[in-house]
Formats: sequence, C-alpha cells, structure tokens
Amino acid sequence: MVIESLKTLFNRDLNKLKIEIESYENENAIWVIDKNISNSAGNLCLHLMGNINTYIGARLGNTGYIRNRPLEFSLKDIPSAELISKIENTILMVNEIFDSLTETDLETIYPEIVFEKEMTTGFFLIHLATHLSYHLGQINYHRRLLDF
Repeated sequence: MVIESLKTLFNRDLNKLKIEIESYENENAIWVIDKNISNSAGNLCLHLMGNINTYIGARLGNTGYIRNRPLEFSLKDIPSAELISKIENTILMVNEIFDSLTETDLETIYPEIVFEKEMTTGFFLIHLATHLSYHLGQINYHRRLLDF
C-alpha cells in the first residue's frame, strides 16, 4: 500500500512539474532569476531530475545514472521540450522501479548515508516526495511571478 501511495504521489507531482514547464508563455522566463529568487524554474527542474534519478534510479534501480549536481544549477537556456523529455523519462523510470519494490524493501536501510545517519528506504522515499513537492511549489510561484 505504501509503495502504491508513493508511486501515486511521484506521478502526480512529476506530471504537475511537466504542466508547470509547459505553462510558461515565455520560454525564456523559465531561466529568469530576480531579486531574492536565486534559482530559476529551469534549474530547479534539472535539480529535481538529478535528485530523483540519483536516489531512486541509480541507488534503487541500478540505472547507471551519474549525477553532476553543479550543472543542475549552472546550466541555462535548455529548451523546454528537453526539460519535458527529462521529466517524462523520469516518470517512466520511477514507475518501473516502484513496480519492482516490495514492502520489505521499504523497511531495509537505504543503501547510502545521505543525512549523516542511516534511515529506511521508506523514510527516504517519503523525504524525496516532499522534496519534489517543495520545489514544485517554488516553480509554480516562479512561473506566476516572472513569466512575462
């Protein structure tokens, strides 16, 4: 049951992320920063893709994904179609990996120390879902404030 709930939440929010990126009327605005907004929607999107592909894809699904976190925040002007493709590929990967997990897997220790202490895989997946939701909200506000 928990796995299906997590899968539903990741799908919901990744699809909302796709809609947010598609909803920019001015594609260049995806990369705008202003005043105290230090991360563009594009960089937050790249960060989320890097985060999910690392911690779910590479660590739980052995996808071979190699993260370059600094590029998530330094790359600019990637076309929205490319961002959307990355989101769609991430959705496919998340679904495949969640379909392979068991409830017992959620109770095992996550295979990497992330917050300086061990935690269960289930706890860390909940953290990743809230991390996605947090940045999704930032992207929504970014679009409504800076898409002009």
